[in-house]
Amino acid sequence: QVQLVESGGGLVQPGGSLRLSCTAAGFTFTSYVMSWYRQGPGKERELVASISNINTGGSINYADAVKGRFTISRDNGKNTVYLQMNSLKAEDTAVYYCHARNVFWVQYWGQGTQVTVSS
Repeated sequence: QVQLVESGGGLVQPGGSLRLSCTAAGFTFTSYVMSWYRQGPGKERELVASISNINTGGSINYADAVKGRFTISRDNGKNTVYLQMNSLKAEDTAVYYCHARNVFWVQYWGQGTQVTVSS
């Protein structure tokens, strides 16, 4: 059974940090591009960061809004992808979703984890 289980969301003050984790099961993790998306209140879902699979060297991309503040990484031994979020802003408030995709565009989504940045 395919599963993407996110954790690490919560309430944090502006300028604070959070680390999201997404643990995968039921598919060959190393063959999938792993990404984090987010959907803020009243907004469309948007790509935050992605890290490619083992065959393409783990190249990384970030949305302009998070460059220099967020870091995506993956631990293929633990089937887990992380999103380290620093210098959080109110506009980072959103539900964050883990996403997996392979070269055949087979895709899986996690259930989402809420991140709220507020004082």
